[in-house]
Amino acid sequence: MPSKGEILTKKEIQALKKKLQERKEAIMKKMRQYYQESQEVEANIAQDTVDRAETSYTKEFLLLLTDAEREQLDLINQALRRIETGEYGQCQNCGQPISKKRLEIMPWAPLCIECQEKKEKEEQEEKEIEREKEIL
Repeated sequence: MPSKGEILTKKEIQALKKKLQERKEAIMKKMRQYYQESQEVEANIAQDTVDRAETSYTKEFLLLLTDAEREQLDLINQALRRIETGEYGQCQNCGQPISKKRLEIMPWAPLCIECQEKKEKEEQEEKEIEREKEIL
């Protein structure tokens, strides 16, 4: 099992905070752009069924993209709050330090890799159970 991370220095936390803020701004910019594109799609009134279907698909695609962006934005905001409260870099499940390497790649990560893998495994098992229930 990989070892847990080390405690982050103030300088490392500040560098990761800057990364989080930059990513947050990039997401906000994309979301504004997606919103504008969605409004433009709506403004271009479709003339026939094919046009309406294409317009609907385009709008749905743009909104799905913003859902994923919103989820990431939420994780970023949570990470920024943890920086302010002094909890940043600690796994929200087990309380152990999250590895620096993981935080450099995903500075918004709320869980250490072990807890994240456990969570994903549990979610996968739940999906399989739901699929089996649907079959029966």
